[in-house]
Amino acid sequence: MMKLARFMSLAGIASRRKSEDLIRQGLVQVNGGVVDRPEERVSPGDEVVYNGRPVALPVNYVYLLLNKPPGVLTTLRDPRGRSTVADYIREIKTRVYPVGRLDKDTSGLLLLTNDGELAHRLQHPRYQVKKTYRVTVKGIPAREDIESLESGVELEEGRTAPAEVKVVKIIKKRGEAVLDLTIHQGWKRQVRRMCRKLGWKVLRLKRTRLSFLDLEGVPEGSYRYLSGEEVNRLKKAAGDV
Repeated sequence: MMKLARFMSLAGIASRRKSEDLIRQGLVQVNGGVVDRPEERVSPGDEVVYNGRPVALPVNYVYLLLNKPPGVLTTLRDPRGRSTVADYIREIKTRVYPVGRLDKDTSGLLLLTNDGELAHRLQHPRYQVKKTYRVTVKGIPAREDIESLESGVELEEGRTAPAEVKVVKIIKKRGEAVLDLTIHQGWKRQVRRMCRKLGWKVLRLKRTRLSFLDLEGVPEGSYRYLSGEEVNRLKKAAGDV
């Protein structure tokens, strides 16, 4: 048996905290009756329904690492017929979901899974899972610019957490720079907005690492399965000890 909120989280409905709110709102039924206590326990044979739809745990968990090309939407379908990440995993019969988002013009490392609990933990700021981006900007960074990133930049949501910054290359004749920027927050278009705050135009943006995972051996537009050891390391990085 397990708590109902945890069951919903593992089923990919929402984070455990959000699931608790949904339960308190009376949106969840167990065996035909509304349950409004998140601590209510359910067994494998119980029938759980959320908002009129049956909820079930995945039989098998799938963990994929995709090297997303630029110009591709981080969603499974698009009503306008634009290219989505689903186009690159057509052979996968199990329904998986992107962990977080890369905007259309950002390429690189994207995880997809049906493990709802791990997905929510990887995105939760509490666990400070690091993400590294290779960013090419129009502009030559001054020392104070780097220090601003390392101490935090003021955005609409507030000050960003300190970033790790490595200057990879300066291209003086083009007035461009290539940086590796590591953050653990996941605000919308955060890296682009941090660069814009410093007066830089982002020319290219690619996520190259998530925690210890990188893109080695995964060409753009391809994917691979995570190994069992990688899944266990990822769970540990996300606070599942």
